[in-house]
Amino acid sequence: MNVLITGTTQGIGKAIAELFLQEHHTVVGIDRQEASIIHEHYTHYVCDVRDREKLPEIGDVHILINNAGTQNEDDIAINLQALMYITEKYGVQPAIKSILNIGSASGHTGAEFPEYCASKGGVLAYTKNVAMRVAPFGATCNSLDPGGVLTELNACVINDPELWKQIMDETPLKKWATPQEIAQWAYFLTVTNTFCTGQNILVDGGESINYKFIWKD
Repeated sequence: MNVLITGTTQGIGKAIAELFLQEHHTVVGIDRQEASIIHEHYTHYVCDVRDREKLPEIGDVHILINNAGTQNEDDIAINLQALMYITEKYGVQPAIKSILNIGSASGHTGAEFPEYCASKGGVLAYTKNVAMRVAPFGATCNSLDPGGVLTELNACVINDPELWKQIMDETPLKKWATPQEIAQWAYFLTVTNTFCTGQNILVDGGESINYKFIWKD
């Protein structure tokens, strides 16, 4: 299938793209950085997802994964508005089979920075709206909402022993997910799944049970 993924140069987006390529799908990536994946079935566009007038023209998209996001950098414009631009342009159309929005546990709990929480909360609501509109095509739309993930974005707390201990004390499974674990969830929800739709899937090691956000000053 033809898969479009935003934010593919690092972290979760890169892991998702690599898994789809491993499973013999054709992948298109959009990112404001140059490609970090070299593969015969991968095409990369350097583009800021906020710039709706410069989004590339792409053929039929069967699976859309909205992964591009930020934290404390124009969060609502990037995490929510741009996600809507991408979805309306590539996702709400007859060839679509599945749409997945990468949300956040913070969209459920509110336990993080204000604009970030607001942007991710908007993603959860928008997911339900899109699910209704793509259902006539036989397509699904869900959000995958991770808690802590071992990415460079989170290095400031991962590498701080005191803060890391506090975070682990608040996380029942005593670990964070790897990007590859989140990629497996993304693959399941877009390829294996054909019936679950309009849902916000929380994958956080039980962190949201405690509702306590820990970060570096």
